[in-house]
Amino acid sequence: MLHGSQLNHRPNIAAVEEFLVHGLNYIFPSERGKLTRGVPTSYPAEPLRSLIAPGTEPMPVWAITDGDVRAVSFAPLYKAAPIAALRDSCFHAYLALADALRAGRARERKLAEAVLHKRLRTANA
Repeated sequence: MLHGSQLNHRPNIAAVEEFLVHGLNYIFPSERGKLTRGVPTSYPAEPLRSLIAPGTEPMPVWAITDGDVRAVSFAPLYKAAPIAALRDSCFHAYLALADALRAGRARERKLAEAVLHKRLRTANA
């Protein structure tokens, strides 16, 4: 595996992808809570929202008082992540993809993996 100066001190994207797809849910297991107001994450947030039709069960949201959706709370990777996501839509998209990988069903995980792969490869080009 290449590392350090062999990659011009850039991250090894293949290793990052492998961790996100296969390890993230073990290090940061998903925690769902009760109904609350919040900001959508995982499949009801972009970029997956336009690819997956909403189901009948309540969607996952990061609990935040400025939230515009009432749904089931979903613990973010870090407590301040929802605030940062509201300030940066690109960051919100990456966090939502990570949440889909952490707790999504098989179809949601596959779509999140494909979108993440495309975004990381494009950003690294």
